[in-house]
Amino acid sequence: MERKIMFFDIDGTILTEDTQTIPDSTVKAIRKARENGHLAFINTGRTYFNVENKIRDIGFDGFVCGCGTYINVDNKILEAATIEEATCRKIIDLLRKYNIDAVLEGLDDVYFDTKEIESTEMKKLKEHFNKRGYGIKKNWESEGLLYDKIFAQFTENSGSEEFIRIMEKDFDCIDRGDCLLEIVPKGYSKASGIKRVLEYYLLPLDSAYVFGDSSNDLPMFQFATNSIAMGKSDECIYNAASFITKDIHDDGIAYAMQHFNII
Repeated sequence: MERKIMFFDIDGTILTEDTQTIPDSTVKAIRKARENGHLAFINTGRTYFNVENKIRDIGFDGFVCGCGTYINVDNKILEAATIEEATCRKIIDLLRKYNIDAVLEGLDDVYFDTKEIESTEMKKLKEHFNKRGYGIKKNWESEGLLYDKIFAQFTENSGSEEFIRIMEKDFDCIDRGDCLLEIVPKGYSKASGIKRVLEYYLLPLDSAYVFGDSSNDLPMFQFATNSIAMGKSDECIYNAASFITKDIHDDGIAYAMQHFNII
């Protein structure tokens, strides 16, 4: 049997956006695929600490996190690309200069500014993380602050164009819609993570099957031969997909795996 390797986005793919639950059919399908000798990986924009236990407990062979900035295979760290401390501080200065709300995402925690947050999404994120005990011990004023990527939201008072122009010299700025921006060091993406994992296992590109639904999944959809878009995905994902499966609420993961004879 030809060994296949699957890469799963989390939000909107494994985890429902509305109820934050994992369909039973998804859990069973992933476990069955691994029983059949295939490999399963998380491939997410979230940093490693933010992959909750309910997701890890499904059972995976490894994790590509922070849009490729962190890679863990068989409990071995293949990649851990943290932004240099001096650059971390410069980014904070730019965020403040251009009045942009953001969460700084590290390997073990997240960090918010001490000023009042204006944007709605950042307010929700801060409340979400604080309830889980994150984003509390340190903030943008803390010394020696290190992080891997940035998730930002603009308001009408933000100097977004100038900020992006400056950041794009060394970072990729991914438009997530609704004035949201995901910012990752150049050279790292969900696609670069897949490439590194395939090299580790000495597997060809056509053995990879990627599952996603949103714009930050586009690099892996453009890279992989077999790209599966969830029902209700962003239009750019539909356009790049080789196969469109059912909605997450309608057993979309299991349906796609059956279609490709993975289970």
